Amino acid sequence: MKRNRTGKVTVLAGGVGAARLLRGLVELVPASSLSVIVNTGDDDVFHGLHVCPDIDTILYTLSGLSDPDRGWGIAGDGFHAMDQLAGYGAETWFRLGDRDLATHLFRTEELRTGKTLSQITAAQARALGVSVRVLPMTDVPVRTVIEAPQGRLSFQEYLVRERGRPAVRAIHYEGVRSARPAPGVLKAIGEAGLVVIAPSNPFVSIGPILAVPGVRSAVRRATAPVVAVSPLIGGRPVKGPADRMMRGLGMKPSALALAELYRDLLDALVIDAADRSAIGPLETTGLRVAAVPTLMSTPARSIAVARHVLGIGASVRAALAS
Repeated sequence: MKRNRTGKVTVLAGGVGAARLLRGLVELVPASSLSVIVNTGDDDVFHGLHVCPDIDTILYTLSGLSDPDRGWGIAGDGFHAMDQLAGYGAETWFRLGDRDLATHLFRTEELRTGKTLSQITAAQARALGVSVRVLPMTDVPVRTVIEAPQGRLSFQEYLVRERGRPAVRAIHYEGVRSARPAPGVLKAIGEAGLVVIAPSNPFVSIGPILAVPGVRSAVRRATAPVVAVSPLIGGRPVKGPADRMMRGLGMKPSALALAELYRDLLDALVIDAADRSAIGPLETTGLRVAAVPTLMSTPARSIAVARHVLGIGASVRAALAS
């Protein structure tokens, strides 16, 4: 398979959608040239363990461990520990697999000894045979909080316990003002030949990354093309509550609304073929647009979408050079 000649590629990533795009990119971009900046606003503590859902989804996918059906956790994992906890009367609405528990035990103990999340994530990647550079957005705790009619909910309470049903009145990133980009984050953006915003929820996956002081401005200043992939197909996400969040925040779920959220950053946008009617309005804003099948239900489809991302990035780069 031919490799891309873009040079270094940096991806801003949330969970499942980003992981599926990365599954394609690693087939086209050398691992040594690929960096992933991962959302940590979803992180939480369960049963005394520090859980990083998006980091783990990325690492499990890149290492071949991920469950392709659920999109999270380790394939074939059991839940004996959770069942035993439930027998003791503990709340187990956030399910952690038996093998997955080892990840959280390792991370929690390493944090207790004073290591940073960046150091721990790098150690996990090495242990799992992942050569791609996986960077948490920050080493400082940042928590995404949803304002709903019943009060303030952590993101996991909103998404998992409440199944994303409450109306969203506002979204906050607690702790972000005092956060700093993790080591390597700004460098990965500055040195990139292409910056990709993955098809992840713009509010709770990409939003926290861009809210870390210095990150959005680094993407805005990047000399590389910035290409986003829409997480919507026909106005609906493949997975997750992005459309309900958009409506709750007064937006119509669409590629146009997504482009508006990223308007100061983007050179190009990859949208699904079902949304091709948005091409004209999007191009009037100055964006290059590609409308292609974006459902990455198989590795081959992930590669196809990744190829389109690299292709439109190359076309922007060529236009800038002419």
